[in-house]
Amino acid sequence: MKKLPENYQIDDLDRSILKTLMEDARIPYAELAKRYKVSPATIHVRVEKMKRAGIIEGTRLQVNAKRLGYDVCCFIGITLKSAGDYPAAIEKLEKLEEVIEAYYTTGQYNVFIKIMTPSINELQHTLINRIQAIDEIQSTETLISLQQPINRDIQP
Repeated sequence: MKKLPENYQIDDLDRSILKTLMEDARIPYAELAKRYKVSPATIHVRVEKMKRAGIIEGTRLQVNAKRLGYDVCCFIGITLKSAGDYPAAIEKLEKLEEVIEAYYTTGQYNVFIKIMTPSINELQHTLINRIQAIDEIQSTETLISLQQPINRDIQP
């Protein structure tokens, strides 16, 4: 299957399809077709084009971390010993299952990560024995999340 150019432009129908699929990725193409007054084949072609353009990167199941026992969410700003330590530090952080997001940043920190743990005690253990034990890390600052009042995807 031929890949579309990265600058592929979506139109209003594509946006509508994306918004609906973001709300319910399991909605049948036939239902989308009825809703937008086009054929199911048109929906299929549009979705496949957006996949090839890299706009749609698959589907995923979203789980509730709190229901799985992960009650503590925090963000950790990491200062590396040197800029050249970035690849090694990321490789080591990637091996820690508590680390669920990582960002290479400008500003005060070289790396900003999001971690989830079942308890404050587990957070302390992870921070001291796993994250701060990484040789390339000079220092960390931990921010504990009290709540997440906004959680949404970018709108097409």
